[in-house]
Amino acid sequence: MLLAAALVTPALARASPAMAQELEPRVYSASPIDTNFVVGTYTRSTGTVSIDPTLPLSNVRPAVDTAALSFFHTFPLAGHTATWAVAIPYVAANITGTIYGRTQATTRNGFPDARFRFAINLLGRALTPAEFARRKPSTTLGVGITAIAPTGTYDPTRLVNAGSNRWSFKPEVGVEVPLSRWFADVAAGVWIFGNNTNYFPGRILRQAPLANYQVHAGYNVPAGQWLALDWGYYAGGATTAGAGKAINPLSNSRYGLTFSQPLGAGLSAKLSWSNWLSGQYGQKFSTIGAALQYRWFNRI
Repeated sequence: MLLAAALVTPALARASPAMAQELEPRVYSASPIDTNFVVGTYTRSTGTVSIDPTLPLSNVRPAVDTAALSFFHTFPLAGHTATWAVAIPYVAANITGTIYGRTQATTRNGFPDARFRFAINLLGRALTPAEFARRKPSTTLGVGITAIAPTGTYDPTRLVNAGSNRWSFKPEVGVEVPLSRWFADVAAGVWIFGNNTNYFPGRILRQAPLANYQVHAGYNVPAGQWLALDWGYYAGGATTAGAGKAINPLSNSRYGLTFSQPLGAGLSAKLSWSNWLSGQYGQKFSTIGAALQYRWFNRI
């Protein structure tokens, strides 16, 4: 049980160590209305976890595999382009650690909580696919909100679960600026967490807001590929269980690379890698990911 206790940190408690510390470039890129995207993703995160120093634990190492299927749709709203999206993930986690000098292991498999997102581009008018193809790229300014609903696998008799048994919300603002073949984008948001009122063993789990800042710079290759350098900073998110004191506030940064390759006929692939850069608490993990996306239009 103490091994499981080591894993109740702000990220692994939400099933995937990359969930609240994702690095995602071009989230606020412009798109035409009446466009649909289906995206299948796979990520693997490995590394070490910083734990409560009062616990007799060391060398805690998680390996978390996450697969997700997402659907996006763009539509006109008040003359602008808006997007709604839904993502359904599945996670398989294997964790090892040393307790009182003995190595132990545990696993957790199941469905994490579903994610929903709404965003709108506040600059420029909504364009059809035909109009969008003729446009000159320009700066976008978007606002969005992501919601995580407590739909995942959850057992209150277990300390570590795939689901979180709480609502979470992230309001966010983002800008993307085209610079000839280069582009730059910046996003800032904050995760706001509801309480888990049925946390092991019968306690209430609370978490402070977690600020999330991202900066990306990239280059568009003439053949349609693009490559981005990613950086993110995360602050806050301390957790409190029952009447205990708040532990593990984050002050972390990460960096990474993302590469996108068109495959033709609305199909594209994306590869990503990110790594821990600095911070006192949290997860010193590396994440690799691959995604396959298919796009189609409702009208031309």
